[in-house]
Amino acid sequence: MAVRAIKAGATEFLTKPLRPQELIDAIHVAFEKYDERSLVDRALASAKTRFDGLTAREKDVMALVTAGYGNKETANILGISEPTVKAHRGQVMKKMDAESLPDLVRLAQELELPIKDR
Repeated sequence: MAVRAIKAGATEFLTKPLRPQELIDAIHVAFEKYDERSLVDRALASAKTRFDGLTAREKDVMALVTAGYGNKETANILGISEPTVKAHRGQVMKKMDAESLPDLVRLAQELELPIKDR
């Protein structure tokens, strides 16, 4: 029964006889886990909203650069100029609120975006 409860999402499995402090501690742990999960959920929702605000071309550029393609390769694949890729990449970084390429890659992973094969 305890294993099923934990697999179903229980944060704690208490047995009788129950000490009042044990219950209080379990409730505090549950609230802390809920707060942490809520924070993660809000951050993911915010990233999703920012991603939805990208243009189709910006999404294409983001997919390629987060897969490891350079500006020149991305330009060739998309049939646009390298300066245009750089402009789109800058807009993606700004709109996604990413400070670096690793930040952008992390966001793409969190959003579970499909990864373009090299």
